[in-house]
Amino acid sequence: MAYSRQAKDFVAISDLHPNTTHPRVAGVIIGKTDVKSFPDRKSIGFDRFTFGFTIKDSPDYFINVSLWGNDGYINGLSNSFRIGDCVIIENPLVATKDPEKEDRFCPSTPSFYRLLVSEAHSQLSIGSDIEMMNRLLPLLHLPVKDSRDFYSLGDIVANGQSLDRTVINILAAVRSIAEPKFFTTADGRKGQRLEVKLFDDSVTSFPLVCWDREAIQLVQTLIPRETVLFISDARIGFDSFRNCMTATVNSKTIITVNPDTKEASLLFSYAKEVSESGVLHEDDRPGDVPVDSISDVYTVSQLKLKAQENPEVFCGITYSFISKLDLDTSVSKVIRSRCSKCRYQVNEEIQSCSNTACPGGDQPLTVTTGFDLLVDVTDHTGTLQSCSLNGTVAEKTLGCNITPSPKSRSGMRGNVLQCSLADPGEVKQNMSALQ
Repeated sequence: MAYSRQAKDFVAISDLHPNTTHPRVAGVIIGKTDVKSFPDRKSIGFDRFTFGFTIKDSPDYFINVSLWGNDGYINGLSNSFRIGDCVIIENPLVATKDPEKEDRFCPSTPSFYRLLVSEAHSQLSIGSDIEMMNRLLPLLHLPVKDSRDFYSLGDIVANGQSLDRTVINILAAVRSIAEPKFFTTADGRKGQRLEVKLFDDSVTSFPLVCWDREAIQLVQTLIPRETVLFISDARIGFDSFRNCMTATVNSKTIITVNPDTKEASLLFSYAKEVSESGVLHEDDRPGDVPVDSISDVYTVSQLKLKAQENPEVFCGITYSFISKLDLDTSVSKVIRSRCSKCRYQVNEEIQSCSNTACPGGDQPLTVTTGFDLLVDVTDHTGTLQSCSLNGTVAEKTLGCNITPSPKSRSGMRGNVLQCSLADPGEVKQNMSALQ
């Protein structure tokens, strides 16, 4: 391939060496970590800030980059680009990496070196040259590991706890992406967590957990059932609460979206076929923990405390009564319609889903309608406000079911929904049973 004169000014990652003077490196970002801070040993009372990313400039070569500096410099740089951007690094320090330390906490790279960027000596900018982008962007779809070196989800499940705490590669399709959950730890640090459900031709649902903001931002751009991932160096663990294996994105992980490989192409075809058949939609319901398997009992105050201290999803039993149930509010706050494809709330009059990432965006709108209530639950220790009561659980609790109103002459359903109530005495009995 012929390169422009500007491209020839760049030093290839494969040619970098500590003796290289004033190197100029270009690459596409394939991985990035969150900003972290540490007490500055030289300046007592001040913190140093750092983050890192990994760039690639050819199918076989990529390198880790570390940046250090003050709050404004580091956070400013981190917010200026993300995974998938092409960057130009001017005059970084080429340092020999410590394989033991580097490969433990950073993505494993074929280079013997790493790049250090400082505010005083280096510059970093976004590459906008068309020729550069055409050369680098296709590298985003090439896994950093052998495309045949991966576990299927069935392999992970079959091996079970023997894989606990190991780091492996995974090839899987995205089934669904949950909403991120935000929390504050006991020492005041803010965090976030997002869970992705993966599937392949051997397992219909497998959890992938993301804790870093950068990983979450990447995952949120993906289209469920239309995206295949090659996940390099995911950490495998056993979730004793859910009694299943899980994968977690960590500082070593590189996620390759829609890999340009034979194996990924076959899985993509399978995912598309299964998605179109509607099989995945049939059991796409959150919180599938069997009720009879839940044994932990909590008071309301204990539930509040556990939710603050533990960002993980948990289940339990509480002996409480419903202290607030607004059935006489507007219908739109009691009964909601959601897109059958992505579960976003929709207005049927619009006849389209507002979720730009909805996998059924170019298809006629299909909706599911049901109770979606907020209730308060109270015991002798306090009140849990705005608890969700929806779906078939709400129908059984209230002794009601939802009947959509007839279509109007235009063929569109109206917003008014009819509720077929059971015998009032039965409803009262059901409510008393909860108390």
